[in-house]
Amino acid sequence: MALYEHVFLARQDLAQAQVDALAETATKIVEDNNGKVVKTETWGLRSLAYKIAKNRKAHYVMLEIDAPAGVVAELERQTQINEDVIRYMTVRVDELEQGPTVMMRKGERERGRGRRDRDDAGNTGFGE
Repeated sequence: MALYEHVFLARQDLAQAQVDALAETATKIVEDNNGKVVKTETWGLRSLAYKIAKNRKAHYVMLEIDAPAGVVAELERQTQINEDVIRYMTVRVDELEQGPTVMMRKGERERGRGRRDRDDAGNTGFGE
């Protein structure tokens, strides 16, 4: 079976429970067609670069899938019909990423590190 990453963007006015239900529906579609969802990550409500269907923000969800190509075709067909999903993209990958994805690690780095704009001598690097 092939490995895929499926990311979809849900409308900004949905509650988190509704977004989770969309992810569960996608998981059910994959599993009903002899595939397997290895990992599901919810990246949260994020700003879009431009408006999509009158939405300035969207809920991002990523699924890592191990399934035959026909399963992905059915998943994309069902996703396209759903009015709550404003965009989606499925990419075939050689291997699935272990641990949290870059999107999840980025938030952890920023929270854990704090603001370190100055070096040990107190210089900002802007020629002060």
